[in-house]
Amino acid sequence: MNFKIRKAEPNDMESVLKLINELAVFEKEPDAVEITVDDLIENGFREHPAFYLHLAELDNIVVGMALFYHRFSTWKGSSLHLEDLIVTQKHRQEGIGKALYDSVLKFAVNNKINRVEWVVLDWNTPAVNFYKSTGATVFEEWNICQMPREKIVEYLSKEN
Repeated sequence: MNFKIRKAEPNDMESVLKLINELAVFEKEPDAVEITVDDLIENGFREHPAFYLHLAELDNIVVGMALFYHRFSTWKGSSLHLEDLIVTQKHRQEGIGKALYDSVLKFAVNNKINRVEWVVLDWNTPAVNFYKSTGATVFEEWNICQMPREKIVEYLSKEN
């Protein structure tokens, strides 16, 4: 297996969106993806990009990605959030996911990042076990909270 890990370029975003949609299906949310290729290009390749994106490429085909961005922890300081780590179904269990994961962790070390965080579904046992095997702590007592735009607007309209 001769894949390479590289930084994404704007012309990769169609392949990236396909991976994002594949992940949505895997996570049982096939209709949840609203982002477009143009959104990815606009947000990922501006002067101050909203995210970084490392790709795994095999025979000039994108087969995996790791999308991450800066955060700041009031306890730890500079942090990264690994939003998604995706390897297409056909190429799982070939070391590609580990290579992408390692590329994010190397980015963190090289940029003096104090912590990397991410979310993993509790039923994704292979991923949970992999992360634990690398020394990551998988918290069971923390709940993730999210509020989509329509709920934000609804909430704020009630406050006035």
